[in-house]
Amino acid sequence: MKEKNTKISLSKVTSKKTDDRPPESLDSDIVEQGHVKKGAPEEASVIQKDVLDPGLLDDLDLHKKFQSTRSSIVVVAAIVSLVVGTISGMAGGRYLGPWLDARLGIAQTQFSGTEIRRVELDENSAIIQVVKEANPAVVSIIISKDLPKVQQYFFDPFGDFFGSTPSAGSGGTEKQQVGAGSGFIVSSDGLILTNKHVVADQQAEYTVITSDGKKYIAKVLARDPLNDLAVVKIDATNLATLQFGSSDSVELGQRVIAIGNALGEFSNTVTTGVISGKGRTISAGNGSGTVEELQAVIQTDAAINPGNSGGPLLNLAGQVVGVNTAIDSFGQAVGFAIPSDEGKKVVEDVQKYGKVLRPFIGVRYVILTPESAKAQGISADHGALIIRGDTSADVAIVPGSPAQKAGLAEGDVILEINGEQITSDHPVSSAIRSLKPGTQIILKILKGGKDTKEVLLTLGEASGDK
Repeated sequence: MKEKNTKISLSKVTSKKTDDRPPESLDSDIVEQGHVKKGAPEEASVIQKDVLDPGLLDDLDLHKKFQSTRSSIVVVAAIVSLVVGTISGMAGGRYLGPWLDARLGIAQTQFSGTEIRRVELDENSAIIQVVKEANPAVVSIIISKDLPKVQQYFFDPFGDFFGSTPSAGSGGTEKQQVGAGSGFIVSSDGLILTNKHVVADQQAEYTVITSDGKKYIAKVLARDPLNDLAVVKIDATNLATLQFGSSDSVELGQRVIAIGNALGEFSNTVTTGVISGKGRTISAGNGSGTVEELQAVIQTDAAINPGNSGGPLLNLAGQVVGVNTAIDSFGQAVGFAIPSDEGKKVVEDVQKYGKVLRPFIGVRYVILTPESAKAQGISADHGALIIRGDTSADVAIVPGSPAQKAGLAEGDVILEINGEQITSDHPVSSAIRSLKPGTQIILKILKGGKDTKEVLLTLGEASGDK
């Protein structure tokens, strides 16, 4: 600003005039100071070049040229500095920051309030878009039975997934709703995947209600004998469908969306959460005394309410990564879903074979720990101990099963299957889950608590109710 003021001052000086006299220049002032006496007549101030020393004129010309050259150099230097500074700044911002981040681990500060807001909006937009696209393929499944007219069923949202509490009576029968669940369409011609416990009652009738309110009578095509999955069919075409994603690729903390018929009353309810755990083993019951062990399930904190059973667990790409199955009634925000890879296998089996193919050995077992093995005098610290249950129906070896044919007996310990150790993280069912009936496997068996031998066994086919 000092330079600017100086220029203004000079301008004021050079803008002054006296009479008809031309404006004076700074150079003329210098000449006058050197050769004009103070108090001289006005006309004496007019200097004639022919009375000046020629050497002095040369010095004046040289001085003017020097001043002009110096000004040009300053201007050019300023322009060059500006251009170089601009290019350097752009190059530094584009390349130096990422280089430092990669080489030195220096994170760049790049999250302004606007950018954070944009990230939040992007995630919300993704969820909204997934819900819009998935909703038409998510259905409610209504369970009905012929019951005495005065016998009423009350839906208990704090009981099991169906929560049906009957009251006795008489006076004829009528069709009544006794439960509800969810499902999702996997083929445009009406194949629907759901939980086995949703359609477990073979005496019940099932009605599918789509998101647009249309009702269809559903037929159960297959129930998975080893997992809580089932496939039903409705008579319809050109239906919206959901696609399977890979459940093996889900990561802890990954955002997921659950959709289902919450409490059997609020169809297509949407909840969100994250993947809280993977590879869980749980014992799930439906309140009627039936307990099923489910292995390698996905844990999520997305709310899975009674009635959500059989609904999809979706990633932000809109792909099914799980089939919502169970909740921990003693916890909060602890839900479980069967991996989508299992659901995809079930659907493909039904489409190809008309049933779910599952391998079968025919043994009842408990997994050994080092402590339990030592307590029973067994030399191994791992394996599956073949043992009978508490009732006469809980036999150790199923009559006529592959296990009986291979010579297995109660008290034997299955140490390995095809060279892989049997442990709590890798039980017998997991070891054979991906194999087809008719496949031959090699079992390493511990007999009498001490001696080991290898046994060749041909897998049978587990029976599943249709």
